[in-house]
Amino acid sequence: MSDAAKRAGAGITPSYRTMLLRALRQRCPNCGAPSLFYSWFRMREACPVCGLRTERQEEGYIVGAYMFNIVFSEMIWAAICVGVAIVTWPSPPWNLLLYGGGILMLVLPLILYPFSKTLFLAFDLMFRPDEGEQ
Repeated sequence: MSDAAKRAGAGITPSYRTMLLRALRQRCPNCGAPSLFYSWFRMREACPVCGLRTERQEEGYIVGAYMFNIVFSEMIWAAICVGVAIVTWPSPPWNLLLYGGGILMLVLPLILYPFSKTLFLAFDLMFRPDEGEQ
């Protein structure tokens, strides 16, 4: 049995920082085990090590992960657009910002999808710790 499984089985709750760092690495926020995803867009139903369910069986749960994805995508898009405008001021490349921003808003949610899923799972665990609902 791995150390992660022992800690998870012993009921040791990781710190918020640890959960967030694990989630950013696409690992289980609870035990740190890899392999939460079958593919880029398909997440396992539960962690293979500690058994943590990756989606709580509540109506609307998935919407939280989607909202994380949209918010992160928009924040990155805004930072890039503002950064380009500031660096190139007084004559920013408006067409580049318009068309490049549009493409960015289509691509970023796809790139950030698995990160938003694991981050939302970590935030959910922070506010509603797992109580053995597996």
